[in-house]
Amino acid sequence: MLEDKIVIVTGAGRGLGQAYAIEAARLGAHVVAGDILDCGETVRRIESAGGRAVGVELDVTDPGTAMAMAEAAEGAFGGANVLVNNAALYGALTGGRFDQLDDGEWDRTMNVNVKGVWNCCKAVVPLLRKAGGGSIINVASLAATYGMPFALHYTTSKAAVIGMTRALARELGRDEIRVNAIAPTAVVTEGTAEFFGGKVDTALEVIRNDQCLRRNPGPDDMVGTVMWLASDASGFVTGQTISVDGGTVMA
Repeated sequence: MLEDKIVIVTGAGRGLGQAYAIEAARLGAHVVAGDILDCGETVRRIESAGGRAVGVELDVTDPGTAMAMAEAAEGAFGGANVLVNNAALYGALTGGRFDQLDDGEWDRTMNVNVKGVWNCCKAVVPLLRKAGGGSIINVASLAATYGMPFALHYTTSKAAVIGMTRALARELGRDEIRVNAIAPTAVVTEGTAEFFGGKVDTALEVIRNDQCLRRNPGPDDMVGTVMWLASDASGFVTGQTISVDGGTVMA
C-alpha cells in the first residue's frame, strides 16, 4: 500500500504518532520519525520488524529543526512523498472556562498546533514538489468539528488546522500535492490521560455515550484512515476533513 514511499511523521515519539510511523513502515514505507521527545523506541520497533526508519529531533515551533527533518529525509531516503502533521500540544494543556485560560498557554498552543504545521509544510513541500506530488495529512480534532468547551485554546488551534488544510489543498493542487485532515475523537493514549487527569474515566464515558459506536478508540482505530490518505488509493481526495469519531459529528 505504501511500498517504497517516504513518510515523515511528526510527534512520532509516542502515542498516535508512533502508531502512524510503525504502521506506515509495516505497509512498506521508509519512515522519518520526528519529535521533541526521543524517537529511538519508534525506530527500534520499525527496524526490529524489518523496516527502515530514522529518528530526528524536532521542535515544530523552530523552522530550523523542521528544515533539518526534511534534510534528513532527503539524506536518508532521497526525498519525501508523505507528511503526517501529528505533533501538537494536548496532554500538557490545562482546560477551564474560556476567560480563565492562561495567556501564555494560549500562545504556546497556537505556536505548536498551528504555526508548527505551517513550519513543517514549508520545510517538506519542496520535497513533495520534487517528487512530482504527494500527500499531507494534518491531524485536527473532534474538538474543532464538535466545538469542545472548556478547552478553547486547543479547539481553536485545531479549527485553524482545518482552515489551513483547505487553503493549502487549493494552493498545492497544481503541484499534485493533496492536503487532507483527520478529526479524531479522544483516543485512549497517554496524551488523553494527561489532558483529563483524574477525570479521564468520566470524560471517556461522556464521549463514548455521544457516539454511534459505543466504545473508546485506541490508536489502531486511527491508523487506517491516515494510511489510506497517505496512499495512492485516495489519489483524487483533497481538502477534506475526515471525522474518525465513532459517529459523533456527521457532516
